[in-house]
Amino acid sequence: MKWYLIISQILYSITLIAWFFIWGISFMVFDSGIINIFNVSFVIIITLYPVAVILCSLLAWKMRIKKRELAFIINLVPMIWVIGFSLLLFLS
Repeated sequence: MKWYLIISQILYSITLIAWFFIWGISFMVFDSGIINIFNVSFVIIITLYPVAVILCSLLAWKMRIKKRELAFIINLVPMIWVIGFSLLLFLS
C-alpha cells in the first residue's frame, strides 16, 4: 500500500505541473464574451484538481493502515481529472 501511494503521489505531482498550464489557458473559454454556466463550471472543475489531489492524498495517507480499501479508493479520486483530460486530449 505504501508503494502504491508513493507512486500515485509522484504521478499526481507530475500532472500538477501540466495542470498549471492547462488552468492558465482554461480562461480562454471566456473569449467569446458570453459567460454561461458551462464555461464557469469548466473553469471551476479544472481549478479544483489541486484541491482534490491534496485532500485525497492526505486522507489516503491517514487511512492507509486502518482502512486500506477506503484509502485506495480515495486516492483514485483525482484520477477522474487525469482520465477525463486524457480522453478529451486524445479523442478530440
